[in-house]
Amino acid sequence: MSDIVWRPEDDPNIRPPIQEGQVYRPDILNVIETTLDGLSRELRALSLDIHGHPELKFEEKYAHDACTAFMEKHSFTTAWVATYTHGQGGRVLGVNAEMDALPGIGHGCGHNLFGISAVAVALAAKAAMERLNINGKVVLLGTPAGDGGDSKRLLYEKGAYDEMDVCVMSHPAPGPRHSINLSRSLALSSITVEYQGHAAHAGLSPWEGLNALDAAVLAYNNISLLRQQIKPTHRVHGILGGKDWAPSRFSRFDPSIHKYRWLVRAPTTLETEDTRKRVISCLEAAALASGCKVQLMIKPTPNEIRQNKALGDELADVVLKRYGVMDSEWGMKDASSNFVMMPSLHPNFAIPTIPNGGNHTLGFTETARSEVSHDACLVASKALAAVGMRVLTDDVFFQKVKDTFEEDKRQRV
Repeated sequence: MSDIVWRPEDDPNIRPPIQEGQVYRPDILNVIETTLDGLSRELRALSLDIHGHPELKFEEKYAHDACTAFMEKHSFTTAWVATYTHGQGGRVLGVNAEMDALPGIGHGCGHNLFGISAVAVALAAKAAMERLNINGKVVLLGTPAGDGGDSKRLLYEKGAYDEMDVCVMSHPAPGPRHSINLSRSLALSSITVEYQGHAAHAGLSPWEGLNALDAAVLAYNNISLLRQQIKPTHRVHGILGGKDWAPSRFSRFDPSIHKYRWLVRAPTTLETEDTRKRVISCLEAAALASGCKVQLMIKPTPNEIRQNKALGDELADVVLKRYGVMDSEWGMKDASSNFVMMPSLHPNFAIPTIPNGGNHTLGFTETARSEVSHDACLVASKALAAVGMRVLTDDVFFQKVKDTFEEDKRQRV
C-alpha cells in the first residue's frame, strides 16, 4: 500500500479520536450498524458487479437490473424507484443512487460506491423502521447520468421528488483517512458549440473554403487567454471533436465541428452566468474572424450545492462521535453536482488514491473497487442513514431542516 496517498500524518492502523457524548437515538444507530455490517459482503458484491459492467450516462441498463433485483430481494417495491413503507403516515426519506461510468475509464468517479451507498442507506432505514416500529417511507431513486446528464433536475420536473421531505446521497473522493467532507460544489453551465464552414481542397483551391477547424482553434485560444482574467475560484474547460475526421481527409477542410463542449463553473449561479457571457463572446469572436457560422446550445445552469446546515451538523455529530473526522480541505469542492431543489445532504467520503489519481482518472477506477474503499463507503452510509432516521423521528429537528432550506433559498435569490 506504499503507493496509496492519504494525508502524510495518517497512520492506517490508528483511527482518529472519538468525541465524547451520545448520538441521537443510539438504538437507531445500533440497528443501522448491525444491519449494514451483516450486509457488507452482499453490498460489496453488488458494487463490484456494477464496477465490472461500466455504462455511460443514460445507458445504465445492467446496473438498473442488478440494483432492482437486489432491492426486490430485500422486500422493496421497485421500478428503479425502490420504496418501502412502514406503518401509517410519517415522513419520507429520499436517497439518490448514481451508477453511470465515464467514457474510456469505466468507474473513474466511483459511482459503483455511490450506488451501493444509496442502497445501504435505504436498507438500514428499512431495518430501523421495522425493528423500532417507526412510521415513514424510504424512497431509493435511481438517478442516471450523474456525470453530465442533469438527470435530477429532469426527474424533479417530472415529479419524482414530490413526496420526499429530504433527500440524501454520498460520493467518494480523495482525502484523509476515515474522513467525510461537506464541501459545497460549484454551479455549472454547459455550452455546446458547432461551427459551420465550407469544404474546399486545401492544396487546389483553399480560398473556396471556410475552415471551421480554424474557428474552433481560435475559440480555444480565446478562452485560454480569458482564463488569465477570471477568478481562481472559477473554471472554464472544454473538449474539441470533429465530424467524420480521418487521416485521409486531413488534406481537406472539415466543414463543421461537432461536440465542441465547454463547461463553466463558479461558486454561485450568478457568477457562473457572468463568466459564461465572457466565454460566449470568445466563441462568437472566433466565428466572426473565420467567417464561419456558429450555433450555441446552452443548458440550464444547475445551482451550486449549499449543504443543508441542520442535516450537515447532525452528520458531523454522528461521524465525530462514532467513526472519524470531518474534513474541509479535500472532497469535491471544485467539482459540480446538480441537486438543490429540496432539503438535501451530499457528503463526500475519503477513499485512498494513487498520486494524481483523483476522480475521473484510471487510478480512481482501480481504487473504487478496493476493499478499503468499500469499508469507507459503508461508514459513510451508516452516518447518512442515522441522519435520515432523525428526520423521520424528530419533529423539532425536521422543522430546523426546513427552516435552513428556506433561508438558503433566500440567499440564492
